[in-house]
Amino acid sequence: MLKRNLWKLLVSLAVVAWSALQLVPVADTPFVDYVRTHAAKKEITVGTDKVTFAKLLEEAAARKKSLAAASEFVALKDIGKERRIDLSQFFPDVRLEEKLKNIEKRNDILLTELLRRSKGRVQLGLDLKGGIAVTLEADEKSGANLDATTRKEKIQKAVEILGRRINAFGVAEPVIRPVGDNRIEIQLPGVNTKDNPDIVNHIKAPARLEFRMVHPFLTPGPGTDTPPGYEILTEERESRTGDVSFDEVFVKQIPEMGGDSIDRAGARYDLYGKPEIYLNFTSEGGKRFADVTQRIAEDGQRNGRLGRLAIVLDGKLYSSPTVKERIAGGAAQITGSFTDREATNLSHALNNPIDIGLVVKEQHEIGPTLAADAVISGRNAFIVGTALTIAFMLLFYTVGGVVAAIGMGVNVLVTLGVMVSFGATLSMPGIAGIVLTLAMSVDSNILIFERMREELKLGKSLGTALEAGFDKAWTAIIDSNVTTLLVAGIMIWLGTGPVRGFGVTLAIGIFTTMFAAVVISKLILEWLIHGGIIQKLRMFSVLQNTSYDFLRFAKPAFIASWLVVLIGAGVVAFKGKAIYGIDFIGGDQITVNFAQKVETGALTRAAAQAGLKEVAFSYQQPLGGAREVLKISAPFGEGKAALEKLKQALPDAKLDLAGEARIGAAVGQEIQWNALKSVFWALVAIFLYVALRFEMGYGMGAVVSTVHDLFMTIGIFVLFDRQFNAAMVAAILLIIGYSINDTVVVFDRIREELKMNPAGSLRDVINRALNLTLSRTIITGGTTLLTSITLMLTTTGEVNDIAFTLLIGVLTGTFSSLFIASPVFFWWHKGDRKHVEAHHDIAPKYEWQGSSKASE
Repeated sequence: MLKRNLWKLLVSLAVVAWSALQLVPVADTPFVDYVRTHAAKKEITVGTDKVTFAKLLEEAAARKKSLAAASEFVALKDIGKERRIDLSQFFPDVRLEEKLKNIEKRNDILLTELLRRSKGRVQLGLDLKGGIAVTLEADEKSGANLDATTRKEKIQKAVEILGRRINAFGVAEPVIRPVGDNRIEIQLPGVNTKDNPDIVNHIKAPARLEFRMVHPFLTPGPGTDTPPGYEILTEERESRTGDVSFDEVFVKQIPEMGGDSIDRAGARYDLYGKPEIYLNFTSEGGKRFADVTQRIAEDGQRNGRLGRLAIVLDGKLYSSPTVKERIAGGAAQITGSFTDREATNLSHALNNPIDIGLVVKEQHEIGPTLAADAVISGRNAFIVGTALTIAFMLLFYTVGGVVAAIGMGVNVLVTLGVMVSFGATLSMPGIAGIVLTLAMSVDSNILIFERMREELKLGKSLGTALEAGFDKAWTAIIDSNVTTLLVAGIMIWLGTGPVRGFGVTLAIGIFTTMFAAVVISKLILEWLIHGGIIQKLRMFSVLQNTSYDFLRFAKPAFIASWLVVLIGAGVVAFKGKAIYGIDFIGGDQITVNFAQKVETGALTRAAAQAGLKEVAFSYQQPLGGAREVLKISAPFGEGKAALEKLKQALPDAKLDLAGEARIGAAVGQEIQWNALKSVFWALVAIFLYVALRFEMGYGMGAVVSTVHDLFMTIGIFVLFDRQFNAAMVAAILLIIGYSINDTVVVFDRIREELKMNPAGSLRDVINRALNLTLSRTIITGGTTLLTSITLMLTTTGEVNDIAFTLLIGVLTGTFSSLFIASPVFFWWHKGDRKHVEAHHDIAPKYEWQGSSKASE
């Protein structure tokens, strides 16, 4: 047995080990402590002095203490620049590009890498750890000639572009929203500008690319005036030894073409191994570039010297190559003294250019937005919810439950490892989503165990039942996970922000769940059973040998459920924008001074007692040592009223209004529209896959039941007077995954029963399939319900909303599998199995054929 399963064992150990290593170190190490520990104990010569890294670190600490530098990180960078010290000499384990000779850039890369290594791999969200808040404002020059409407549109577009830059995979969980008419607020978790002061500049760079003409024969110098329509720009050139020289040229102020001609940009290496940025033009841009280069080449021929084309990015001249002839290939490249990181950042910015200049107006360090007691209660709820899921599995499957629990542990470890490698940020709602997904992930184990139960009832041995159980559950596991993976793939493809993030997380969860169930669980069960460690696998029965006539109640159940959907739709239409929280429509943000700091948990409780809804609190510390302030977010028009109620509830705090602003939506129209597109195309993909893999009637049943579950969940959520926030986007999308998974499992059994019972009527086959899968449906739903109810009873805010949403989703998903999906399939074929067979080849499959392999 070991020889046969050796590859599985080695793969499993490798995956688990890799995942565990991805999570190390778990916690942050102060930057100073990290570099002090890892620096080589050596002396280097600087001028006539002998220095060690310890001495440099002492000097850096002194600069920080005297406020000459914001942190030791910044001070070390300054010391290296001023005294031309290559700090990489103290860190030989950090590999830098050998061809990179520029000391300033080497130190920048080195210190940034050391800072990254000092951080814990698991990054926590704004609610758990805080971060930085930066307010950007449209500069007067770029917005001077814009009317209010155009400026607002450009600000909104900038919000969307910043979201793509910061949150490419949708898992970083920033807050990006407009403030007023010409400002943008960005909140980044787990970051501080003391250690990483350049982060804001990288984010806000407009990436305004321009191709300009260089003067054909004049160059700057003594006695040479700047020609009309030109300006002097300086190109920085780096030699192979790292020496930097500067070349001044006259560059035309009006560009010949801009970044709107670029289809795609990316980073690559040139023939000499140096980073460069390649540019692929649009079809129109390619023609324009060919015309420009032809004109430059012709001017050069007339003037007797080669013409030059200046490539200018954000006002900086990066290169000014000579042009000998017309360039019509539809591509170009930007060369310069780039590092790998600079080339990557610039190419990413070029793919997401901002057409309005932004300047930093405010920078704050922000504390955790979630109170300490809320974090503790949430953590306890997650532990209890997971423990209940494990206890539920132990109750029904005994030893099998232990195996499932081990699989769950591997599942969560691998999931976290992969998410961390993607740079994911873990917030409280995100952790809740993982816990709830974990409860749903045991479905594959339940499918296998229920199939094994059926085989054991037929008198088969435990070893044979194991193989037959896995074989017969395999098609249901594959089909249900492939349909869910299609949903995830479309959300990654079409979605942005949290929609894409949910798609990434869902896709990771699908693969880790299958790995845990099909590889880990089976490996352990084979070891236990074929190794003779266990002789029996006791399983507690629930709803076995039932014979309910589900189709008898199909019509009244179908009508009643759609009436509930219509009522919910009516309430949604009646409430209008009132169903949306601040994340969707914006609100008031007031800045408050205080005499006595009140813990955020006490603020939240005081707000609840005063009847305030949708009110959020965060403390922010302005950079430069200014006084800490309290920021309160509230619905439009309710900010000042909320402050007055808090003043009455907390008189000792002496809260005083210091400023007020209107904040825009954090979940903008682009995210909302892409979410709708993702849902639509996900439904199309579900229909096509199920119709091709099964048959057209199955496809109709799958789509109708999924739409039913989606509308039912939204309707009931609104009926309970709850509001949609950012976390709810992922929660509702999760319902689609759960719904289709449940439906496909039932359809797989109907398809099998049609083959196994060639004489049975379509009605009898469907009812039998529903009864045979009823135990699995109840147990799978039960594990998720237990976790959802636990979270609902012990948490508040977004986590409570997510738990409530999934509670509704599980109930409606279970209901629709029994009374929506299967009846639609039955009605589509007019209750006649011949109609099914006419559209789908169903050959009878007898038991001896299916089990011959297992019996050998």
